[in-house]
Amino acid sequence: MDPVPLTIPLWADLLAVSIGSLQGAMFAAGFRDRRLDLLGVAIIGTATGLGGGLLRDVFLTVTPAALASNWLMLVAVAAALGGMLLERIFTRLDIVITVLDALTIGLFCAIGTSKALAAGVPEVPAVFIGVVSAVGGSFVRDLLLNLPIAMMHVGSLYAVAALVGAVIVVALAAFGCPCGRPPSCASP
Repeated sequence: MDPVPLTIPLWADLLAVSIGSLQGAMFAAGFRDRRLDLLGVAIIGTATGLGGGLLRDVFLTVTPAALASNWLMLVAVAAALGGMLLERIFTRLDIVITVLDALTIGLFCAIGTSKALAAGVPEVPAVFIGVVSAVGGSFVRDLLLNLPIAMMHVGSLYAVAALVGAVIVVALAAFGCPCGRPPSCASP
């Protein structure tokens, strides 16, 4: 059964990027011993918010969405600056970081898997692209901060959660839920 049409609304992409950038900047700002300046924190936050989508689009061999218009980049930078300013407030509330992580992983996983399916990628590679989309930003963040890649360590369930989410999106698409082909490819 072919997946039914899905168009990712711009607001969903913007929300995912803003949460990822906010969280990435808050994470980077917490490393006071590294003496990161404001620009460094903003770059790391922006790269965190855009990293998974950039990797997704490279795998899909399409122009990265972040480079196709100004909106994603502007929102990523603004959210990174906001995360930098709010870091001291939010770090006192561990639940905020946990919720932001969960939202980011879920949004990027669903968007990445859906875009892969819409591009005609088979189910198993679509799951891989969904996982890369979900955890790619934290991967880029850890590389920029010269930290061990958090998602590759025992006890980190980020990639496992993304894998489960991507499999669910593929399964929903197989049962006719709106998770796949773009409207131009859909049958009437």
